[in-house]
Amino acid sequence: MLTGVQIRMARNALRWSVKDLADQSDVSTSTITRAETVDGVPTTTRANLLALKNTLEAAGIEFIGSPDDGPGIRIHRK
Repeated sequence: MLTGVQIRMARNALRWSVKDLADQSDVSTSTITRAETVDGVPTTTRANLLALKNTLEAAGIEFIGSPDDGPGIRIHRK
């Protein structure tokens, strides 16, 4: 699963605001903001994490590593 750091990195790499990500993923801005404050796996619902992951992947982000071993992103511009 993805981490708060990966969500922050991915959103910034796409130059999206929290509102942009919320609009694209149907996850609330407050949930995204809370998730991004955590370095590890956020304590939000699995459905919200999957929505964020799927939205960011559709925009060209590849999540690499694991929460415990070098979590990061690769950018594939679309």
